[in-house]
Amino acid sequence: KTDYDTLHQDYSESVDALQRAIAVLKQQSHDRKQAASLVQVSALKELALIPESAKKTLDAFLQQEPEGLEVSAPEAHGYEFQSHGVIE
Repeated sequence: KTDYDTLHQDYSESVDALQRAIAVLKQQSHDRKQAASLVQVSALKELALIPESAKKTLDAFLQQEPEGLEVSAPEAHGYEFQSHGVIE
């Protein structure tokens, strides 16, 4: 009986954790735009651990104008959600 109760509690906790994880995935089931990803890169400039030379390189990269990319190719997502099979 105690083995059954222990096993039942373990399974119940696992099922509950999976249900909560699926709920979180459903809330986040969308693609992220590339611009949002570049905001994360620009946030690196604020970190004290990043050397000044790297911060200058990041600045130069972020200030570049894309040269014809928006005309020749569709905009890529910074992150594409890939867990649709889990939440369905």
